[in-house]
Amino acid sequence: MSGLMRPHYAAYQGWAGGGSGGGVGGGGGGNQTVVDKALPDMIAIIDPYWYQFPPINPLWHGILGFVVCVLTFIAITGNGMVIFIFATTKSLRTPSNLYIINLAFSDFCLMSTMGIPVIINCYYETWVFGPFMCIIYGLVGSLFGCGSIYTMMMIAFDRYNVIVKGLAGKPLTIKGALFRIFMIWTVSTAWTVAPLFGWGKYTPEGNLTACGTDYLSKDWLTRSYVLVYASFCYFTPLFLIIYSYYFILSAVSAHEKNMREQAKKMNVASLRSSENANASAEGKLAKVALMTISLWFMAWTPYLVINFCGIFETHKMTPLFTIWGSVFAKANSVYNPIVYAISHPKYRAALNARFPSLVCGNTALPSDAQSAVTTVSEPEKA
Repeated sequence: MSGLMRPHYAAYQGWAGGGSGGGVGGGGGGNQTVVDKALPDMIAIIDPYWYQFPPINPLWHGILGFVVCVLTFIAITGNGMVIFIFATTKSLRTPSNLYIINLAFSDFCLMSTMGIPVIINCYYETWVFGPFMCIIYGLVGSLFGCGSIYTMMMIAFDRYNVIVKGLAGKPLTIKGALFRIFMIWTVSTAWTVAPLFGWGKYTPEGNLTACGTDYLSKDWLTRSYVLVYASFCYFTPLFLIIYSYYFILSAVSAHEKNMREQAKKMNVASLRSSENANASAEGKLAKVALMTISLWFMAWTPYLVINFCGIFETHKMTPLFTIWGSVFAKANSVYNPIVYAISHPKYRAALNARFPSLVCGNTALPSDAQSAVTTVSEPEKA
């Protein structure tokens, strides 16, 4: 424990000693740098780029630790609840919902393995678990991050298959869903272990409280890994999610238009029994699509920007600047249960039956037309 206390004490001494070189994000004076807080065995894997920056103001470590603590608690609770409700409610154990369970599992593992180390490191104001655990931390973050990204992509594909293709689409089966989930983790593992074999590597972030992919080394192997990784784990899933929801919206819009035209031919106001309740199905689905794409973009774009700023040297990154990628990515594990599970009417009904105090809003099961907006992944809707 004394080894852990030394860097924290040194950081406090440097901050208390004052100086004029700290700046807004800095916390030390004189010639002290952010790397001076690191444990001796971490020096070898810290990029020399970070030696030019003074220590981060301890206030930022406190803020980061508090935020991550809150995010960790909410994510573990929310995703744990999703896994429990979906796994123990027979009516929810459908092939499509296996994707939601897998997403909740990935987010649960992400925050349960990555949240607590960051909180501890924020207390000591540096990485205290050694070089090996730094690599493991980066590896685990990449594995579950890719797992979540690819699962969200498969959810979008499933909704595309049900709504756009309809009866012409091949129904998803339990075996089909399990095979796709297996492929999700196989591909995610491949991207994760590549740095262990020399293509890319994991290093401490500039704030020294987390570890991730190396984006500062100038060798071609490291740069190519970041570029290809971004192409297949960011741009491709984002494009396919946008593609899926674009055609979903187009299909729903065309359906709504046909319903209105048919109603005019029959000289009736509507072909539905409750026009006011169902006329906004197109608008509701548009909101779901917009929210899904926007939140996905907000979660993973900061990491992409940080990595690209590093390999292309387009912006001078500071240790404080590197904090935000981790925060936004972890926040994704908090709102995924809301977007993909709590918006599910059958999930809300099951949650209300088991934990009534946790449910907000109406828990009554909607009509088929209404539920198509939030449960478009249900196979029976095809």
